[in-house]
Amino acid sequence: MNLRDRYDAATAGIEAPFAVVDLAAFRANAAGLARRAAGKPIRVASKSVRCRALLEDVLALDGFAGIMAFTLPEALWLAREGVSDDILVAYPTADRTAVAELAADPAAARAITLMTDSPEHLDLIEDAAGGRPIRVCVDIDASYRPLGGRVRIGALRSPLRTPAQVAAFAERVLKRPSLHLAGLMAYESQIAGVGDVPPGRPARSRAIRAMQRRSRIELARRRAAIVKAVRALTDLEFVNGGGTGSVETTAAERAVTEIAAGSGLYQPHLFDQYSNFSGRPAALFALPVVRRPAPGVATCLGGGYLASGPGDAVRLPQPFLPAGLAYHRDEGAGEVQTPLLGRAADLLSVGDRVWFRHTKAGELCERFDALHLIDDDRIARTVPTYRGEGRTFL
Repeated sequence: MNLRDRYDAATAGIEAPFAVVDLAAFRANAAGLARRAAGKPIRVASKSVRCRALLEDVLALDGFAGIMAFTLPEALWLAREGVSDDILVAYPTADRTAVAELAADPAAARAITLMTDSPEHLDLIEDAAGGRPIRVCVDIDASYRPLGGRVRIGALRSPLRTPAQVAAFAERVLKRPSLHLAGLMAYESQIAGVGDVPPGRPARSRAIRAMQRRSRIELARRRAAIVKAVRALTDLEFVNGGGTGSVETTAAERAVTEIAAGSGLYQPHLFDQYSNFSGRPAALFALPVVRRPAPGVATCLGGGYLASGPGDAVRLPQPFLPAGLAYHRDEGAGEVQTPLLGRAADLLSVGDRVWFRHTKAGELCERFDALHLIDDDRIARTVPTYRGEGRTFL
């Protein structure tokens, strides 16, 4: 049975639109991430999963430990639900109410670590926590800055870049008795989040690989120096780095103690553009064909599930099964309808399904309240997404 027939058979009793996760692909992707990490624990990026049941499943696998959350309210919820007792909030928070709630809950305060990169963060945390103990981590700028810093490649994150800057900030944290400096984090988005084999663009591919090679060398040296400088001041529980696209290279750095990853579990189509690994599409959504307006055209209901990031065609979900479908250039993926063109359209009838892959990982779960988990040719169980549990954190 081919993949499309298997998915159609497993979900025959469910009315589209709906979303699924192929458990065999999910487990294979998890095993691949763990293998690439070569023994270093992987902290699961929850924003790339956004389903409590699947977070619990992956944390039960060898090679995975702890969660990287994207908001403090999310971290509080996951801690209280018992999903993990080791949660790093990956982005700074200005949510005073949530910080006060964290400080008032000793168990949560032991489990959750907040991200900081400025004195303003420290002031806000101390004020909102009322002097009660809070764990913090320092975020480090991991971007690549060639040509004497005149060019920046990578995400605009922390202002802390050099060993001296990070050590000076660490000293400021250590002078505040209510704050415990637990770790350091540096996310190299220009390596972990940028595929080096963009389709049909060989020159760009060569340029990306050259940039990433130089960036890896520069960051490994700088990160090692930063960790050494901070460890001279205090013990660190963890040094976090990397992402799905850079698991093996980040894990090879002695200074790094754990890797962050999550998107590779679902393998959205944006992550097909890497030469160092390949995953299996695990998270999919199905739309029903509701009209046939012309030969070579099949129109699906809904489908305008665009991904975040720069406004380009890559943000569109990808028609996956049956193969050979493409968007109409004037409509794309629409709010209420999505016309699809190609020879395969003539093989589709009203009521048939088209299977899509989202561009990014967990954002798909903001569109659906449940994930139907396919095991072989059946639905093993249906689990709620964050949205299905009434949790929308952003």
